[in-house]
Amino acid sequence: MSPRTPASPAASRAPEDAYTAEPFVPDRADLAALREAAAGCRGCPLHRDATRTVFGAGSAGARVMLVGEQPGDQEDRQGRPFVGPAGKLLDRALAEAGIDPGEAYVTNAVKHFKFTRAGTGGRRIHKAPTRRETTACGPWLAAELALVEPELIVVLGATAGKALLGPAFRVTRVRGTVLREEIHGRRERLVPTVHPSAVLRAEDREAAYRGLVSDLRVAARALG
Repeated sequence: MSPRTPASPAASRAPEDAYTAEPFVPDRADLAALREAAAGCRGCPLHRDATRTVFGAGSAGARVMLVGEQPGDQEDRQGRPFVGPAGKLLDRALAEAGIDPGEAYVTNAVKHFKFTRAGTGGRRIHKAPTRRETTACGPWLAAELALVEPELIVVLGATAGKALLGPAFRVTRVRGTVLREEIHGRRERLVPTVHPSAVLRAEDREAAYRGLVSDLRVAARALG
């Protein structure tokens, strides 16, 4: 199924706060069709520098959906979410908490890698997406939620939390708790925690990792 295209050339020249992926999201599509359509998304400026769109991965029947911020350098190169160092740490933490990583659906609030370069032609360094960029990408996440219909959403970090729950979200206030909120027209259960990349950056990495596992155990118990 082919995606819709912007109604007029003016749409592609809209100011940044008017950018949205909505014209590119096909109606009544399955995950494979969504993934194919997302590869051609031009809903915000981030596609210009990224190598490719990094869509979610996993089964439409997954009981748990994990939502992160955006793809990183390795994800952008390989085209799959959570395949870099943070993803490997997340898989280990999930398994330790009692959640099979292979049975989860993993995705990001933003589907393109945003970065700066360290010097001319240097290493690509992650740059946090803006609220406008996460809002522009929201229709893809809404479509994923509608198809997967997870029993539980694990929110990985502040950017994902703000994309789902609004700008007032603070991960430190609600991490490791089960929230019940209206998300894109569905009543959802969510367990917020830190992004695994924050564990890798932590001064006391072991303590940060134990905290992540503890939060994920709350999610495992909520799944039953």
